[in-house]
Amino acid sequence: MSETSVRAFFAEHAPDVAIIDQGVSTATVMDAAAALGVEPARIAKTLSLRVGERVVLVCARGDARLSNGKAKAALGAKPRMLGTEEVEAITGHPVGGVCPFGLPAPLPVYCDISLKAFPTVFPAAGSRTASVELTPERLAALTGAAWVDICTLPDATE
Repeated sequence: MSETSVRAFFAEHAPDVAIIDQGVSTATVMDAAAALGVEPARIAKTLSLRVGERVVLVCARGDARLSNGKAKAALGAKPRMLGTEEVEAITGHPVGGVCPFGLPAPLPVYCDISLKAFPTVFPAAGSRTASVELTPERLAALTGAAWVDICTLPDATE
């Protein structure tokens, strides 16, 4: 899977979207921001969560933190992060390259409203060196994501 499945996804659903391969690690928010020359908040990190019996993906701005209370209220149960092996087995993408595109099987995707602060954001593209640039609205549309308010920003309190 990984970057190959993401390329196939964009070829079919959004051929105008170019995959940006930096040739250096974009596996962390800070690495991706440095490689792309943008502020860390514009990196759209994808969190792989187990909520009750189901697995969901949440895209949020790079500097946001998941709020367990908000997530429980919005998603129906307290979320927990998936383990590394489980992430790759379920998403087909390695940790550091997880994204909501080119998945082996459909998963519910949510976009945190924190992404709406930017004209474009940079989610990963299935590898630890690749990403794409999209408007938050297009990210949500391409993945069938629902908008939720489940994160807090660094300067905010819950």
